[in-house]
Amino acid sequence: MSSRVHAGVYPVAPTTFHDNGDLDLDSQRRALDCMIDQGVDGICILANFSEQFLLSDEERDTLIDVCLEHVAGRVPVIVTCSHFSTRIAAARAKRAAERGAAMVMMMPPYHGATLRAPEALLIEHFARVAEAIDIPIMVQDAPLSGVELPVPLLVRLAREVPQASYFKIEVPFAAAKLRALIAAGGDAIVGPFDGEEGITLMADLDAGATGTMSSALLPELIKPVLADHKAGRRKEAMAGYARILPLINYENRQCGLRACKTVMMEGGVIASDAVRHPLSPLAPETRAGLLELARELDVLALRWGR
Repeated sequence: MSSRVHAGVYPVAPTTFHDNGDLDLDSQRRALDCMIDQGVDGICILANFSEQFLLSDEERDTLIDVCLEHVAGRVPVIVTCSHFSTRIAAARAKRAAERGAAMVMMMPPYHGATLRAPEALLIEHFARVAEAIDIPIMVQDAPLSGVELPVPLLVRLAREVPQASYFKIEVPFAAAKLRALIAAGGDAIVGPFDGEEGITLMADLDAGATGTMSSALLPELIKPVLADHKAGRRKEAMAGYARILPLINYENRQCGLRACKTVMMEGGVIASDAVRHPLSPLAPETRAGLLELARELDVLALRWGR
């Protein structure tokens, strides 16, 4: 594996659609270019915020090819390859690695409300994926899976499957879990990240997070917070975070994955902010509130395509 340590701001790219729901690959390329101009340290594709659960396998393959070819090594790309089937997850990871992904991200195996894997098979799931690739794995610990991943299990996973060395922690009380994970796992925890659009970013940085996986809404304004915190300028980091927190909160609590698309369309980055059914577009009032906050901060996505 590469010795590069991934850290910083690795936002999730939206998956762009035409108004009729078909993939819009021209807009997809423009969204990636905008993200790179936002100064991101890396990009994640096919995540939950990318509407991966609304994509066919053929569309996934198309997006992997298009995104990795277009980014062309300008920044590292993480490809999400979660699936309940170990065989399918491994095949997805192998394809991503062959196309040039720097890392894959996976949730623990789950299906529906109740179908889960016991601890031993969960670890074997990650181990078999690791056997198929020679790049790191980011373990996504998120409420969506309904799988509890206590710190001792995550540490065991990191030690028994060394490629599983990055962890995206986006559960309640994330800072406490990050702090405990880093303390218990030591050098096995190469990349402790937070998520949830950075809504708990300062607490998570204080706990030892070295990266964040936000959306592509305002990464150029999140990145200075990490830089100031890393340099010991905590007062400046707090001020920068306080300035952007209202927009992050509005995105997280009012809009979800639709926020980034709405702002990118308003800024001429992408042609449509369509989401696939059964998701629904933002209500006009919610959209107006989002754009008001984004304009106050003059986010790059609002003017990139103008």
